[in-house]
Amino acid sequence: MDSFDSLSASEKAEATELQRMIAIEQQKAQFQAQVHTFTDVCWDKCVDSPGSRLDPRAETCLQNCVERFIDTTLMITSRFSQMVQKGGPVFSEVLKS
Repeated sequence: MDSFDSLSASEKAEATELQRMIAIEQQKAQFQAQVHTFTDVCWDKCVDSPGSRLDPRAETCLQNCVERFIDTTLMITSRFSQMVQKGGPVFSEVLKS
């Protein structure tokens, strides 16, 4: 496919739909990777020795860990979004913070 312009209307529609589906699958993969990261980090932090059930302390720790992880991710995402909207250099701003 040399040029998107050389495609017929139906081929363009198919290509656009394919791009949309790929973007959705990429978002799913990113979400799944984030869940795995939560699991790894919080499990290592909160669970001393696995058993048949989580003790209340480990359960509370896991819940708090994931909530802080989500809060931090949202804050970082928001900060990057603000920097991009300002049009400034994102990475130099991060280094200054």
